Amino acid sequence: MSILCDTQINELAAKGMIEPFSPTQVKQVDGNRVISYGTSSYGYDIRCAREFKVFTNIHSTVVDPKNFDEKSFVDFEGDFCIIPPNSFALARTMEYFRIPRDLLTVCLGKSTYARCGIIVNVTPFEPEWEGYVTLEFSNTTPLPAKIYAGEGCAQVLFFEASKVCETSYKDRGGKYQGQVGVTLPKT
Repeated sequence: MSILCDTQINELAAKGMIEPFSPTQVKQVDGNRVISYGTSSYGYDIRCAREFKVFTNIHSTVVDPKNFDEKSFVDFEGDFCIIPPNSFALARTMEYFRIPRDLLTVCLGKSTYARCGIIVNVTPFEPEWEGYVTLEFSNTTPLPAKIYAGEGCAQVLFFEASKVCETSYKDRGGKYQGQVGVTLPKT
């Protein structure tokens, strides 16, 4: 496997791999500084959309990935989201991805958030997966934490395989294929 550089990412994005796409790293919008997003040297910094699901323990339910209670979240839409102390929120990317059959991605949180105790967790995007990415923001601090919609939150690294996979995510009929909103756990 080899990691793709900015030129290769831009070429694939021109073919519809990432929409909307920023071919350069954006650090200002309308004269205001933002947490950067867009193409970097060896990856792509994704943005958080305005849709959030903020975890609440008001119903005192058990967090069960096989039977997740949707009432454990409060839906919220806005330019930013406040995550309660020691809690988390789900969001989605602004970008829609169409991963080619010969690529695998790894997604890592940006250091700007990590240095504030906010961890961004995203699973790999497998070959031929497509959709909006569901993001998880964990607030590991004893204070409320703020995350920003429309700004960078994580970096996607693209790895090109030396050989095309035999069975892709699409071939397996993956349960998160084509997701469009903030998607809760499925079994």
